[in-house]
Amino acid sequence: MAEEATTGTGSARVDVWIWSVRLAKTRAIAAAACRAGHVRVNGERAKPAQSVRAGDEVRLFHAGRERIVVVRRPVTKRVGPPVAAECLIDNSPPPPSPVEAAVVGIRDRGAGRPTKRERREIETLRGNR
Repeated sequence: MAEEATTGTGSARVDVWIWSVRLAKTRAIAAAACRAGHVRVNGERAKPAQSVRAGDEVRLFHAGRERIVVVRRPVTKRVGPPVAAECLIDNSPPPPSPVEAAVVGIRDRGAGRPTKRERREIETLRGNR
């Protein structure tokens, strides 16, 4: 009986499901991502209360990368990582390497003075330091 409450066979709210399968740290973060338009269910922008069913594709842009997952089992209670892995199929692209993730700030010429950090990087590149 308790198992049925956690693994509802029907549907679950998208914000609760994202939190339950550990794609977001808190439910509030998951709901905020929905309200901000960072969550799409089957290609449509999702509100926090939208329901998800088995087979739905959920796209979540969170923490600087896009997660693309397919719902295998809707759950309404937070589950451990091994169970969470069984509740979804992860079709996300691999995370970027640290070199690709490090984006150097580029400023238009004459768009203000460099910061202290940028000045030090410029000096290091020029060999003055």
